[in-house]
Amino acid sequence: MKKSWIITIVSLVIMVPLLLLLVSIKENKAEQQAINAVPDIKKLDPRSSEWGKYFPRQYDSYIQTRKSDEIKDILKDDPNLVVLWAGYGFSKDYNAPRGHFYALEDNINTLRTGAPVDEKTGPMPTACWTCKSPDVPRLIDEIGEHDYFTGAWARFGGEIVNSIGCADCHNNETMQLNVTRDYLKRALDAEGSLKFSDATHQDLRSLVCAQCHVEYYFKPTKWTDENGQEQTAKVVTLPWNNGFAAEDMEEYYDERDFSDWTHKLSKTPMLKAQHPGYETFITGAHGQNGLACADCHMPYVREGGVKYSNHKVGSPLDDIANTCLNCHQGTEKEFKAKIDRKLERKNELAREATDILAKAHLEAARAWELGATEEDMKAALQDIRHGQWRWDYAVAAHGAFFHAPEEILRVLGGAINKAHDARLKLRVILAELGDTNYEAPAYASKEEAQELVGLPMDELVEEKKEFINGLKQEWFEMGKEKGIYDPKLREGMKLKTSFN
Repeated sequence: MKKSWIITIVSLVIMVPLLLLLVSIKENKAEQQAINAVPDIKKLDPRSSEWGKYFPRQYDSYIQTRKSDEIKDILKDDPNLVVLWAGYGFSKDYNAPRGHFYALEDNINTLRTGAPVDEKTGPMPTACWTCKSPDVPRLIDEIGEHDYFTGAWARFGGEIVNSIGCADCHNNETMQLNVTRDYLKRALDAEGSLKFSDATHQDLRSLVCAQCHVEYYFKPTKWTDENGQEQTAKVVTLPWNNGFAAEDMEEYYDERDFSDWTHKLSKTPMLKAQHPGYETFITGAHGQNGLACADCHMPYVREGGVKYSNHKVGSPLDDIANTCLNCHQGTEKEFKAKIDRKLERKNELAREATDILAKAHLEAARAWELGATEEDMKAALQDIRHGQWRWDYAVAAHGAFFHAPEEILRVLGGAINKAHDARLKLRVILAELGDTNYEAPAYASKEEAQELVGLPMDELVEEKKEFINGLKQEWFEMGKEKGIYDPKLREGMKLKTSFN
């Protein structure tokens, strides 16, 4: 009798865990089948919460990008930037990028997009929406690419009401990665080293990011609308024909005599780098060794038997143990110390470049004031253009100090050399014009620099606040009426700017 009880107890000890394991396996299989089932999502549906019904883990992790919500005023940190961008929107307002959750909000709130009062006013073109919302590919699919890229930014305020989301990167039927902006496909084919038709799944794990994290400009393109009227679209275009390096893109712009704006002080035809993250990534060790952006910025995680990609897109340094240390040796503390040294070196050269370039702009302004001719100034202005382009390329790609540290230090060294060359030429011009002792005016804050370059900041801020409290609110109401607005993507969002 005693023996039978022992056998029974042993059997239960063995069977109960096996039964629990079997139940767990069945539950995981059922969950995985639900994940793999074909979802019922409309083509290019911009409402990410609709996708989240079928992919709750990915959606919940995406929503975590709301945690990076602090405003960091870059102009406050370095007032030289105001002088470098005099005459361009970035001199008014430039903050460090926040999470994907805030991409649309920050685009709407920045002083750079102005304070339009209707669909035809404001300083920026429609192209300025392009990287901020899945409403963009939806709209392009509805009205065509040329029509979308035509007109003022405010034209589509009531159509583009959702921040970066699922439809930007995924096919609604298969969930496969999907490039939804054709300008990237054209640029890849023009550059030639990777034709878009040859892109693998691993390639696409970077290319969906490259739809936005790249250098671009707005190419004026003539087209005829349905009424037979000739229009000019400002089409997002990537300058990759000659290659991905800073000098390759500089050559592309020079060949076309293109400039983003004419500097208010120095009268230099300037280039503004956007955020060439993809270009710097593929030239660095990680890109050269076959990694993708998602390997580090969207690492896989497991919950039970389910494996999925973490959509809390952010810095890998926020989770070193699950990103960097999958490949690199050492402790988190040791690894973080190495990265900090890389950043310090980049920042040291970047600060030196901004200081020299700002002085060059001010010295050029003085030379014009004294009567310098265009022929006198041509060579110096070309050095300013090329020096600032190199500096901007290196710093606008925010993670480039890690993606390609050696390349970024090389480019910043080139920026400093070009800026010094410009100042030497300008000193000769100033001496010939009778001013051998000119010293650039000093400024200790963002506000002093903005006053120096002639920005009416109080007026700009008041106009923007009126827009935020008025037309901006109307846009979201229009989105609700059209059934395209996803209120879940604004839950808990607070108004944060560098000027309120």
